[in-house]
Amino acid sequence: MVQTPELQIDHQVVLRPATHSVLVSMFEAYQEDAEAAQTALPWLDPNDDVRRQLRDMLYDIEAQNGTDKLHFWSIHSTDSDEFMGLVGLGDELQSLHSNFNLGYWVRLNHRRKAIASRCVDAIFSWLSERSTSTVVEIAVHPHNEAGLATASAICLRWSGERLPEFIGIEFNQRTVPHCLHMVDLGPVA
Repeated sequence: MVQTPELQIDHQVVLRPATHSVLVSMFEAYQEDAEAAQTALPWLDPNDDVRRQLRDMLYDIEAQNGTDKLHFWSIHSTDSDEFMGLVGLGDELQSLHSNFNLGYWVRLNHRRKAIASRCVDAIFSWLSERSTSTVVEIAVHPHNEAGLATASAICLRWSGERLPEFIGIEFNQRTVPHCLHMVDLGPVA
């Protein structure tokens, strides 16, 4: 049993295991920038009840806590406890060699502050403490320049690599090409 831990990023940011308690803040963040939320959570159907879909996702995350199949955190300001976004290790995998896929969504007014990168570094440090290797994949649409830059920076810091070929991911009944990055987080020697 592996519980999703709380991770203190620095004096400004803390990651807490995601629970339904952030639903209202998460829905507010969705309404601030639905397009970015849709990119981060492509399974969301904007023509359906988004609040219900987010609620169901959070309840699923809570139900899986301890199974080590996924780990999701809500990002919070240490000063105000404001919801700043979501970061997680999911189980929607493109590679047979992966254990998790990485996803993140930073609220509009907190972007361009390296919050996602700092959160990923803390999560990858936590994963590196495991006794066995953990492979994390990062799938990015080739037109998402900010996402590609973040994935490249993560790979540079954590000795990952971008696979040369595109992979097709199914979204809304169509195949969308993505770049796949892989990071192997071996146990600390």
